[in-house]
This record gives sequence, C-alpha cells and structure tokens, in this order.
Amino acid sequence: MSNKPKLNFAVSKRLLSYWKSYKRLFSIAIACTIILAIIGPARPYVIGHMVKNYISGGEDRAMLFFWAMIITGLILLEAIFQFLSAYFSNLFAQSIIVDIRKSLVAKILTFPMRYYDRTPIGTLVTRVVSDLEAITEVFSSGLMAILGDLLGLSMVLAAMFYIDWQLALMTIIPIPILIFATRIFARVIRGTLKMESSAVTKLNTFVQERLTGMSLVQLFNREKKEYNKFVEINREHRQAHVNAVWAYSIFFPVVELLSSLSIALLLVWTAMTVQGGDSKGKFDEVLMFTLYVHMLFRPIRQLADKFNILQRGTVRAERVFEIIDNDEQIENNGTITSCNFDQSIQFKNVWFAYIDEDWVLKNINLEIESGETVAFVGATGAGKSSIVNLLSRFYEFQKGSIKVGDVDIRDLELNCLRRNIAIVLQDVFLFSDTIHNNITLRDDSISRDQVIEAAKAVGAHDFISKLPGGYDCEVGERGGVLSVGQRQLLAFIRAYVYNPHILILDEATSSVDNESEEMIQKATEKLTEGRTSIVIAHRLSTIQSANKIVVLEKGEIMEKGTHQELLASDGYYKTLYDMQFSDEERADRKEKIKE
Repeated sequence: MSNKPKLNFAVSKRLLSYWKSYKRLFSIAIACTIILAIIGPARPYVIGHMVKNYISGGEDRAMLFFWAMIITGLILLEAIFQFLSAYFSNLFAQSIIVDIRKSLVAKILTFPMRYYDRTPIGTLVTRVVSDLEAITEVFSSGLMAILGDLLGLSMVLAAMFYIDWQLALMTIIPIPILIFATRIFARVIRGTLKMESSAVTKLNTFVQERLTGMSLVQLFNREKKEYNKFVEINREHRQAHVNAVWAYSIFFPVVELLSSLSIALLLVWTAMTVQGGDSKGKFDEVLMFTLYVHMLFRPIRQLADKFNILQRGTVRAERVFEIIDNDEQIENNGTITSCNFDQSIQFKNVWFAYIDEDWVLKNINLEIESGETVAFVGATGAGKSSIVNLLSRFYEFQKGSIKVGDVDIRDLELNCLRRNIAIVLQDVFLFSDTIHNNITLRDDSISRDQVIEAAKAVGAHDFISKLPGGYDCEVGERGGVLSVGQRQLLAFIRAYVYNPHILILDEATSSVDNESEEMIQKATEKLTEGRTSIVIAHRLSTIQSANKIVVLEKGEIMEKGTHQELLASDGYYKTLYDMQFSDEERADRKEKIKE
C-alpha cells in the first residue's frame, strides 16, 4: 500500500459543502473570478493589436491614444475585480470559518471530563485558533485562487492557439516538465505540512502548560530544564518550516528556468520562421506570446503554492473534523425536566472506574436525607471526589443507580440536574474578569443587589468593598490578585446566588489559613442551612457537626455515623482522627517553641 501523501478528497468535499449556506457570497466571488479570467488574457491581445496596427503599421495617433486608453481601462477594471474577488472570497471564507468554529466549540462543550483528562488544553487551543485560520486559506487563497488560475490558463492557451497554433505548441514544450516537477513538489510539501502541523501543536501545548504552571517551574528551580526542553521543541518547529523552505527554494528556480526556456523557444522559432520568409513571425505576435508565457508560468507556479495551501488546510481540517465527529459526549438522554430535589439521594450498588475495570468505587450503598449534611472522609484516592463527580454526572458510573427520590439521575435532563447542584472546589477557578461576573458567570438574571446580599451573608462584602473598583475589580488570570481564602469566598458567593438544592463542598478549606478557614466555616454554616449538603473533608475538625460521616477506604464504605458514634466505635474514623489531631498538636507545640 502506498504511503505517499495525497489530498484527502473526502475532507475537501466536506469543506466545499459549506458553500450552500452562503450562496450569494459564493456566487459573487465566482463571478469576479470568471471576469478576471477573461480580462487578464484579453490585455496582451489588445496590446498586440495596438502594436500591429498603430505602432508598427500606422501613424494614426488618435487611434493609438484611443487603444492606449482601452488598455488603461482594462488594467483598472482588472484591479477593481481583483479587489472584489479578494474581498468576497475572504468574506465567504470567514463566514464559513465562523460556522465551523461554532460547531467545534459547541462540540468541545459537550465532551465529558474524561476527554479533558487525556487531551492537552494546548491541543484544543490549536484546533480552535491556528487550525481554523489555516482552513480559512482553503477558501480565500486556495479554492477560489485555484479556480481563477485554471480558468485563466484555459483562456491564455485558447488565445495562444487562436493566434498561432504552431508557435503555441513550441512555447508550451516545457509545460509537461513543469507539471511533473509540480507533482513532486506537492508530494514533498504535504509531508512537511504534516510535520509543521504537529510541531505547532506540540509548541502550543508546551507553552500553554508552562505558562500556567510557572509558579511550579520557578519553585522547583526548573527554569533551565524547561528552557532546554523548549529549545528542543522550538528546533523541531524550525526544522519543519525549513523543510518547506527547502522544497520551495528548489521548485521556484525550476519554474523560472522553464519559463526562460519557453521564451527562448519562442524567439528561436520566430527567428527561424522569419528567416524562412514566414510572415507570421512578427513583432506583435512575439510581444503577445512573451506576455502570455508569463501569464502561463506564473499561475502554474502559484498553483503549486495554492495547492499546498489547500493541502495544509485539508490536513488541519482533518484534525478539526476528528473532534467534531467524536462521538464521545456527555450522555443526556434524560427527558425529565422537573424534579423535586427536596428528597433523599440514594446510591445503590454503585461501581465506577475511570479506566476499564480498575474500580475506584465498589458497591457503594448510601442514602442522604433531604436537608442533611453528609461528610465523606478517607485517605487520598479513597474515592471521595469520585462520588460527587458521579452525582454531578461529570463521569458516568458503570454499575448500580443513583436516584433523587424515585427518579434516576440519568432520566433527568442534564441542565435540570446541574442547575440544582452547586459545587465549591478546593481549587477555585476564576476567569480574568470582574468579581461580579465571576460570581454571576454573566447570568443577567442575577442582580448586583443579590450579589451584595450573598457576599454579606458569607462575610465577604467587607474585603470586596476595599478592593479597587469593589465588585467591578478585575481579578486577573485565575484570580491572581486575590488570596486563596478570598477566592474560596467568591466560590461560596457564587454557589449562594445560584440557590441550589444540593450543595457540594470538595475540600473547600484544605488550602486556607486559620483566619480564612474561620470565615469559610461561617460561610459554610450559612450556605448549608436548609439544603442537602455533601462535604468532602480534609480537616476532620470542620465536619464534627455533620449529620452523617461516611468513611471511605479504597473505594468502599467502611463506616458511617455521627462524629461521636464513629469515635465510640474505635474504627477507621477514630484512627484518622487520632492521627490528624496528634499531628496538629505537634505542629502547635513547634509554633509555641518558636514563639
């Protein structure tokens, strides 16, 4: 089987199918292209006519001026239609790219969290930005330009054979060599384009991750190592482009050589026919054919370049369509759009694994009463976060059922489920936007008064008011201008204003100082009041008032009960409690010694 790179016609056909949505723009662009294909070859013919009748063979100055004005008009007309063709071709291309980008982002938004676990963010950024820009050129600089060049070539050849078929045959002798060279060039350049595309993705992914994790890079003194890694990736990126430049640097001189050979054959044939008494070998024909040769070789040379643009866009389109066609998505087959969430939540024989049957949760049976606060505790990897991920349907469990009352959560329409659940994570994500917009997530139905009321309820209004601009303060990328505790409080306000029936706190106090923890504890008490709450706890001191504490170990429920009941049972919870508080006591003694 041949591994030679070829244009993917299935992808090309799919790209072309988008023209139906913009038939008017497409028609205008095609019309301008056809007119240009006619005007261009007409100019040398008119020039030859003027030279023959009013320069070489006549003294009619008025007619000479008249034909000179016609040529000037043709040049201006050609310039106008070149502008119109370029404008409408690019407008057509950008309109299609807007549609493809919307389809791509809409698809990305439907992927489950499992997809993002294994796909680098830099890869998706490349698809949405760089790859789609390359696809734009398929329509603006590729498809339309190739069509125009092919029409132009057809008109030029027709004009040449009409004027003198023998001279035309002599002139196009180098063309088969040029076509052969173009095929080789196109084959080589497609391979380099794939290398270039892969290198761009790799570079984008590396830069995205290192800029995001810059604090980690600097904290562990990895600047030099990461720089050396970047140099290596950058070298690969450069080499991919150099390979393309190398192919161009060979191909273009070959085209110029063949063009010069065509002119030489034209002059030799003309000289031979004139010497032999053939009246056809005239100056006006030599002039016309010289102009036509340039019009013949330039489009062929550009055709190779434009074909490569088409190939580059097709390669990028393949990768974009792979995402759009990806069947992996959040299952949203539920039809129930209204449910009473003031009912118990029941986990029945739930089994879950991220990969195959490497079970993270095993046979989970649990009931959480409405309005109850249930805390999950256990070692790292015990399955605490997995339980809340299943309830929110970030991931799908393989066995068992999870119900709200008598309704299976898979029978609920996904929006209905998620608008009744709010999650406050340990690692709070904030957009580079104002405090108000980070709280409301740009939901216009939430007013500023509601935000202020919520901020006061969780004890965050004072610190927000002191910030420059107050609620309109820009928090920077990922909330960089705020402390960890302040970001956590904003997450509590965000949950408060959405007024959920079910609240999930995923280790919301594990990364904050004592002062912030006290504020967050008060916010937690306010937020959990009157609603079903699930708390994933790192610090056992924060969950002692929970209605029920569930102890997990290696994906299984080992114990459940109140704080006092679990301490009295002298089991897993008692061991965790003793270990944590002995550690805290040692830390307190060290602090006192320092003082």
